[in-house]
Parts: sequence; structure tokens; C-alpha cells
Amino acid sequence: MIKLYLLTGFLGAGKTTFLTNTLEHLKGEKVGVIMNEFGKIGIDGTIIKKDGMELIEINRGSIFCSCLKISFAQAMIEMAERELDYLFVESSGLADPSNIYEILGAVTSLKGDVYDYSGAICLVDAPNFLEQINDLETVEKQLKHCHMVIVNKADLVDEDTLKKVIEKIREINNKVEIEITSFGKTDYKFLEKDLMLNQWVEGEESSNTPENKPKTLNLTYEGEITKEQLTAFIDKISGDAFRIKGFFKLEDGWNQVDVVNKKIDYKLSTTEETTSQIVIISKIGPNIIRPIFNAWEQVVGKEMKLR
Repeated sequence: MIKLYLLTGFLGAGKTTFLTNTLEHLKGEKVGVIMNEFGKIGIDGTIIKKDGMELIEINRGSIFCSCLKISFAQAMIEMAERELDYLFVESSGLADPSNIYEILGAVTSLKGDVYDYSGAICLVDAPNFLEQINDLETVEKQLKHCHMVIVNKADLVDEDTLKKVIEKIREINNKVEIEITSFGKTDYKFLEKDLMLNQWVEGEESSNTPENKPKTLNLTYEGEITKEQLTAFIDKISGDAFRIKGFFKLEDGWNQVDVVNKKIDYKLSTTEETTSQIVIISKIGPNIIRPIFNAWEQVVGKEMKLR
């Protein structure tokens, strides 16, 4: 049977970094990844893609929403035919995985017992969690339906904040194993453990629906701008965005751009892109469109495309 792990956690918690590290640890094993993103363009698949790795990307919404759960089940059935040792499913940061058992049941009825569901691992963003948990039902649902929590970016908070984060997690899920880390690094002992011993709640209907799907926009630009320009542009719109990420050609070459709240991270990338592109997940629906155009005009003043 294929060991199946679900990765959850809100936008920017470090799921892709954690997955990249885990894939490196499992080098030599036959591993597949189903990558789920809200945007039309998959960004994270580009980051994790390795030789010999099986990858299926499902974009434009949550795999737990009625609009995509059939696509998710089909992807799992396709992966079942690839003789894998492990399958990791990285869900979107806005995904509510409450109905995972319904989807696994559908796969089993069509394909048989091909997967050993080994647990949901939820990444928590230590610096931003206490604010997120008050504002977003999704974060609570992800914790309620997980079997292990990895509190990431612990190096960015003090001991008192970390204690409050752990206390809040325990309020929501008092059975789950909690690991504290930074940079998405663990000892990978979870791969040998029976995380399902921590199963304590039944599945339920996901809160992800076509009606509440957040507005996601893709900005593309032909050409090069400076890091100073891109930073100034992002600063003007980041307050209205859950997440901004992508690849952009800047004065020092291609950069992976990652924005959580108002914190912007740039990392030189070896990716061979032809067009600069960033995905913007809006907090305010389509009302973000005009501010994006205005900010771009003020800072860059050259034509870009927004879809």
C-alpha cells in the first residue's frame, strides 16, 4: 500500500518548504505529490519538482470543495497506478480538509485498498497564528482534523508567544502531537510513527464551497523591474491580500517572491521562466483589482496583465 500524507496549514505557514525538505529526506524512494493551489497558475509545483518525482497539480480552488473533489479523487486514482512508496498531498492554505474521509472512501470504492492514510500534518505559522485563529474558521478546521502539528518559524517568536500558540492548539485539538521547528525542518520520525492513534474527530462537510472561494488574480509582466520597485508595489497592496507569491525577473536575476502579511522574502531562483508572474489571493474579493492597477501604474508605469 502507498503511504498517504495530507499537508495542511494556512497560507505562508511553510508547507512547501516542509515538503521540499521531506522529499530530500526520502531521496531514493518512489514519491508522488498532488499539489493544490487556488491560483490559475501553479507556483509551488515549480519549486518542489525533482527528477523521478510524480507530480499532479490541481489549481483554481480547494480540492475539498465540491468544484474540485472529483478532480482530486481522479488524481489519487491516477497516482495509485504509478507504483509509489509515498504520496503527499499539499492542500491550499485556504483548504478545509474536514471531508477527507469522504474522498478517500470514493477512491477506495473505485480502486480498492491502495492507500494507507497515514495522517494529516498541519503546519502552523508561529508569528501569525494567534491573529489567524481569531479571524479564520479554516485555520481551526485544519487543526481539528489533523494528526500532527508542526509549529514552524519558532525562531521568529519569543517563549511567551510560543506557549500561547501551543495552548491555543491544545484548546482545538487536545490529542495531537506537536513539534516545534524552524525553516520546515524535522527529524522525520513521523514517517515511522502511527499518527492515526491521534484520530479523535469524525469527518464532516467541508466549509469550502464555490460560493466562498476567494478571488485569486495572476499578474504577468514581460520585462525586468528592480527589487525596489517590486517591493514598493507589494507594500501598497499586501494589506488587502492573504498571500502573494511567484517568480519575477529583477536586476539580480530570477527571484522567487513570497509574501506573508507584509513580510516579503526574495530568493534567487534557478527556474527558467520566460514571463514574470505572481499570484495574489485577495482578502477583499474583486475590490483589490483597482488598487493593484493603481499601485502598478504609480510604481512601474509599464503595461502588465492581470487575469
